[in-house]
Amino acid sequence: MTRKRMYFNAFDMNCIVHQSPGLWVRDDDHMVDYKNLDHWVKFAKLIERGKFDGIFLADVVGTYDVYGGSRDASVAEAAQFPVNDPMLLIPAMAAATEHLGFGFTSSIMQNHPFTFARLISTLDHLTKGRIGWNIVTSYLESTGRCYGLDGLPEHDMRYEMADEYCEVLYKLWEDSWAENAVLMDRERGIYTDPARVRNIFHEGKHYKVDGCHLSEPSPQRTPVLFQAGASDRGTDFAARHGECVFVIGSKPEIDGAYMKAVRDKMRKRGRDPQDILGFAYIKAITGGTEAEAQAKYDDYLEQVSYEGALALMGGWSGIDLSGLDPDEPVEYIKTNAVRTFLHSFTDADPDREWTVRDIASYVGIGGAGPVLVGAPEQIADQLEEFIAAGVDGFNMSYAVMPGSFEDFIDGVVPVLQQRGRMQSEYAEGTLREKLFPHIGPRLGAPHPAAECRREW
Repeated sequence: MTRKRMYFNAFDMNCIVHQSPGLWVRDDDHMVDYKNLDHWVKFAKLIERGKFDGIFLADVVGTYDVYGGSRDASVAEAAQFPVNDPMLLIPAMAAATEHLGFGFTSSIMQNHPFTFARLISTLDHLTKGRIGWNIVTSYLESTGRCYGLDGLPEHDMRYEMADEYCEVLYKLWEDSWAENAVLMDRERGIYTDPARVRNIFHEGKHYKVDGCHLSEPSPQRTPVLFQAGASDRGTDFAARHGECVFVIGSKPEIDGAYMKAVRDKMRKRGRDPQDILGFAYIKAITGGTEAEAQAKYDDYLEQVSYEGALALMGGWSGIDLSGLDPDEPVEYIKTNAVRTFLHSFTDADPDREWTVRDIASYVGIGGAGPVLVGAPEQIADQLEEFIAAGVDGFNMSYAVMPGSFEDFIDGVVPVLQQRGRMQSEYAEGTLREKLFPHIGPRLGAPHPAAECRREW
C-alpha cells in the first residue's frame, strides 16, 4: 500500500538564537557563525543530503521589547537579535544545491510591492524556480515604529493591506508580460517584443502602481506562497492565497483542526483542498536509543534561558510576563500580536494548567511548538501521528546547529524512507512542481494570481 509522503522544511533564521534561547553558549552549537556564508552553504548541502524539500528562513523586522517593557533581555540573550536579512543567503545556498527549495519570510511592511516583485523574480531566476515566500503582516509593535508608524496597524487591517499587496504583486508577476514576450532574436537584435509588455494600473486604498514589471517572467512567476496566520482572519487569508501553511500547535489535534478550518474555507472559495500543504512546527531530539535522546533533552533543558524564552514569548503573544509569579497560571488574552498564540497553550490544550515557568521551559527548549524526543523509530511514530491528524509535513527546527539536523538525517530519515514516508530522490522541476505535480510551475484558477491574468 502506498503511504502518503511527508514534506520537510528545515526551519532556521539568519541570527544566533532562533527558537532555543540559551543554547548558543554550547560548544556544539554553531549559530554564532551566522555571519559566515560558508556556514549557510554547509547547512544547505546537509539539508539536501537529507532529502528535505526545502529550507524555510524566518525573519522579523523589529525587536522583542515587550518583556519588562524593554528589548534588553532580547539583546542580552541574542534572542532573534541581531538578525540579518534571509533573502541574501539564498543565491549562495542555491548555487551549492540542485533541488532544495528556499522559502523565506518578508513582511508587507518591508518593501513596496513594486520593489518586492523584482526581488522575488530575481531570486526565482537565480534558483531556477526554487523560491517560496512566506507572507506575513508583522506582529511586533516595534516593527511599525521602525517604519515610521506609531505602532502596528490593527490586526485585521494588516490582513486587508496584505490582500491588496498580493493583488499588486500578482498583477506584476502574472499580467505585465505575455508568455511569448521574450524573443531573444539575435538576427533582428530584438530581445523583447515591446507589444507584449504592458503596464499594470493599480490604485487602491494602500498602494498605487502605474508601470510594467521590470523583470522578465521567471520559472514560477508567482513564488510558492507560504502563510502562517492562525486567527480567523488569518485562515481566511490562507484559504484565499496560501499554498503551504505553517501551523504551530502544542499537539497534533490542534494542528489538524487548523488545517481542517483552512481547507473548509478553501472549498467555499472553490479551491481544491489538495492545492495546499500544512506544515506543522516541530523540533526533534533523537539518538541511538530513547535513553540517549532523553539525556540530550535533559542536558539542553539545563541551559535554557528563562529571560530569553519570555522575551520571545512577549513578542509572539504581545503580553509582558515579567511581573508574574513564575508559578502563576496563564490565561489567553487577545492582543494585536500573534492571535491565538497563548491559546495554543491554554484553551486549546485544557488538559494541563500552564504556568509562566512551564511556558518558559517549553519555549526555551521547543521555541513555538512541541519537541519530539526518542529513538529514530519513536520519532517516526510521533511524526505519523501529526500526519494522521491532518497535516502534510513539518517545519523542523533545532536545539543545536547542526547537530539536531545531523541526528535526524542520519537516524530518522532512513526510517521514514523505509516506511515510504519520505522521498529518497528528488523530482525534477520547480519548487511548485515538486510540491504540487498536478499544478505545474504556474498557479491556475481559481487562485487569485491566475485571476489577475488578462487576455493579450
